[in-house]
Amino acid sequence: MLPHKIHGMSSRAQPTLYAEHPTARSGSALSPCCIIGAGICGLTTAKALKDRGVPFDWFELSDRIGGVWAFNNPSGRSAAYRSLHIDSSKSRISFEDFPVPADWPEYPHHTQINEYLQSYAQHFDLAGRITFSTEVLRVSRAGDGTWSVTLSSGETRTYGSVAVCNGHHWDPRWPTPAYPGTFTGGQIHASSYVDPFSPIDMRDKAVLVVGMGNSAMDISCELSPRHIARKLMVSARRGVYIFPRFMLGRAADKGKVYRWLPLSLQTSISKWIYPRVVGRMEDYGLPRPDHDLFESHGTVSDEFPSRVAAGDIHIRPGIARLDGDEVLFSDGSREQVDVIVWATGYNVTLPFFESELLRVVDNRLPLFRRMFKPGVEGLIFIGLLQSTVTVFTIAEKQSRLAAAYIAGEYALPDTEAMERIIVEDEARHNGRYYASARHTMQVDQEVYYWDLERESREGLKRARRRGAA
Repeated sequence: MLPHKIHGMSSRAQPTLYAEHPTARSGSALSPCCIIGAGICGLTTAKALKDRGVPFDWFELSDRIGGVWAFNNPSGRSAAYRSLHIDSSKSRISFEDFPVPADWPEYPHHTQINEYLQSYAQHFDLAGRITFSTEVLRVSRAGDGTWSVTLSSGETRTYGSVAVCNGHHWDPRWPTPAYPGTFTGGQIHASSYVDPFSPIDMRDKAVLVVGMGNSAMDISCELSPRHIARKLMVSARRGVYIFPRFMLGRAADKGKVYRWLPLSLQTSISKWIYPRVVGRMEDYGLPRPDHDLFESHGTVSDEFPSRVAAGDIHIRPGIARLDGDEVLFSDGSREQVDVIVWATGYNVTLPFFESELLRVVDNRLPLFRRMFKPGVEGLIFIGLLQSTVTVFTIAEKQSRLAAAYIAGEYALPDTEAMERIIVEDEARHNGRYYASARHTMQVDQEVYYWDLERESREGLKRARRRGAA
């Protein structure tokens, strides 16, 4: 475990939302909140509610905290593989009030991330508040505006608010519609991948990885050495821009961002830098992207381009058909394949809600500031977004705003205003990305910070005008 002390505040620490009201109300005056999930978002939410004296019950399906970062999580909802390292640098994942140790490697291993979360829970005395091995089966809204929560224990409880922290990287998305034909070899989704030997022994096999996201590249690189897979292929419907972890000797995501600069200017500067530092994708033998830089969520890998250039990874186009132990590709070529690894992403799934209350279509659930459903009081989503960098610090900031909302110190705009802002935000954050399920919840991290801080100030004014204590 990490030492239970603050290791020196990060130089990147942002202003704390509602810092002037750290414990504004006694919890006895507030209706309890139900927290669903004990991953990153559940931890930051519990800490924020505890700081304000807001009572809460907290339920976790598994017997441990950590969510996706709990390797071999018995809940079956962790996609962590044995070799996984986080793709964000340690300063970017560092909580403001519990920084990552300075002596950690720049890109920590998943075991260190899990240790960090465990230590966070212990330091802030959170772990004892969790009801483990308990699934939330159903969440419904009563006529009086309260929430009924039915648990796997058979019990139903009533709450004034619900914080949804169940994550969105646990329900594997398979190709839809399925490719024509039948494949007779082995196949798994990337969420089930553990290492080259489990759950399928891929030594001396012809392996096809489908996808060009971070997991696809990590898994491909691990399997591609000639003493592992006999042949490693990656099927890509389109090219992507790959970002290295390090640029000019420092973590690439540590570049200083001036939030007052227009996003278009920041993007123009980055577009000038990228080809001069990284080069063109086709120079490595990768397909040329059919979109511009920053029109897709970034994929991070130092190793993948060089593995392609070295001939250890063979790039193939999109799949046209499955044919026994062969795969036919869109260019008419075919390959014998023993194992397919589908690195095709995840569904946004909220299994405990009534469909008429919250309907997710093609991974899209419009939310005000990615947190609130207009017209639905007392319901807060934490971490239900895709950030350009990481969810850690976003979850921390969202949790503080959520706690202020539940405590009555933050008030939402009216429904019409929220719906208008949702449209504006989606155009600003998602508008530059090509249409994809991956981009339905995309936010630019620094811009989102700016929006959230401004909204917190405006919401405080609204609450005061409406008579908040």
